[in-house]
Amino acid sequence: MGFFLRVFSLYRERSGFFIQLFIEHLYLTAAAVAIITVIGLTCGLLITRNRTAAKIVLSAVNFLYTIPTIALFGFLVSFTGIGSTSAVIALTAYGLIPVIRNTYVGITEVDPMIVEAAAGMGSTDRQLLFQVQFPIALPVILAGFRTMVVMTIALGGIASFIGAGGLGVAIWRGITTNFAEMTVAGSILVAGMAIAADLILERVERFIRKTVLGTAQTGGER
Repeated sequence: MGFFLRVFSLYRERSGFFIQLFIEHLYLTAAAVAIITVIGLTCGLLITRNRTAAKIVLSAVNFLYTIPTIALFGFLVSFTGIGSTSAVIALTAYGLIPVIRNTYVGITEVDPMIVEAAAGMGSTDRQLLFQVQFPIALPVILAGFRTMVVMTIALGGIASFIGAGGLGVAIWRGITTNFAEMTVAGSILVAGMAIAADLILERVERFIRKTVLGTAQTGGER
């Protein structure tokens, strides 16, 4: 109990330091999430129209996911240098797979009878995709987005290793100085940010599922 009291005392004594790191972490992850969303949705939608392209793209993002985070950071530093640019690129690479995969799966698993009915009524391929398949697949896509956001916030803690700032600075400083309270203080803030984002997105996902599918049951529930 005394340990956690010291952690909260640290928050009070060095509030400015932690607020600055929190804002840096928020900015870093928000930038990565925005880029992942645009690239992930675009790729996911495009590959639904070409199975060969789907295999290539999904294999590529799966391969990126197998590369250790530190190794990818180290590789990127050689090209884009130390700082937030390398961190955002690395976070983007790791975050693409849940968005692309869920977009592809959500679109391709729409009931074929619904697709045939819409096509029979004269819908063009574009109308079929954006007015029929995408709205139905949206809850599945949002589940992937939710996973990606939480994962990006968590991985953002490693960005400090290449000088990108964020809450990882507190964690790393605590490790290198054997200051356990600092390490735990940074870790709690990262976890808190991830949990808050997940809870917000869970409510959004629940609303969309209720609106589109007529059920409030989210992806993780049975």
